[in-house]
Amino acid sequence: MLKVMFLSQRLDWKTPKAVYQVLNAEFHFDHDPCPLNWQVDGLTSEWGQSNFVNPPYGNELGKWLKKGFAEWMNGKTVVFLIPSRTDTQWWHDYCMQASEIRFIRGRLKFDDQPSSAPFPSAIVIFRGNNA
Repeated sequence: MLKVMFLSQRLDWKTPKAVYQVLNAEFHFDHDPCPLNWQVDGLTSEWGQSNFVNPPYGNELGKWLKKGFAEWMNGKTVVFLIPSRTDTQWWHDYCMQASEIRFIRGRLKFDDQPSSAPFPSAIVIFRGNNA
């Protein structure tokens, strides 16, 4: 059972609508650099002023946090919905420098799944100059 928590069999976890709505009401997002049906590479394109990011949850996750961190350093707000993996290098390199971390109690039920995720989640917030 523990093995499944660290597998990358699924990279795309569709954001629960209620989670997005609450965060959008607070942050007024104007950009999503990695939507489910993306047409532009969010890792190489410029982001908006207030960004919601539910990145692919595989080995590339650290690259998304690095990019979000760089956008934050340029004054932008970046809000991540990610697995709470406090033992990873990317967590310590980027998340621990965030403005705020909100740990989600229990396990999220992502919109396209019949049951809850096999991992805990967190909202990691980098508040930019525009927040």
